[in-house]
Amino acid sequence: MSDTAPDAVTAATLRTGPGRLLVAVYGVFALAATARGVYQLATKFEEAPVAYLLSVLAGVIYLVAAVGLARAGRTSRRVALVSCVIEMVGVLVVGAASLALPEVFPDDTVWSGFGSGYFFIPLVLPVVGLWWILRIHRLDRD
Repeated sequence: MSDTAPDAVTAATLRTGPGRLLVAVYGVFALAATARGVYQLATKFEEAPVAYLLSVLAGVIYLVAAVGLARAGRTSRRVALVSCVIEMVGVLVVGAASLALPEVFPDDTVWSGFGSGYFFIPLVLPVVGLWWILRIHRLDRD
């Protein structure tokens, strides 16, 4: 089997079914978090700058993950993997901090309360993303 065959299988797998849905969800979250954060930074920065900056950061991370998942190459998968890991750490750290130190987060971020304002999708999304990336990586190695 040639070196390009696994990438062809991987590309086909990523662009169908659950992979397509995962990219779409990441895209929606990228748009929502970035737009919300930019609007809040522009209109009420002094109220909760840390929360608003974290929302923009989350949006950028979601965008990088979506692009990495959509591109299907090995390098893109690595970028998506790193993005999902950063996202998981972010949602766990910000989620815990927002509950333990609510005065630091007077307004919610996407990751506040482990994503409770978004039906905990921000907590589940990196788990699903990591599972998908590792699953595709295994297919690529077979």
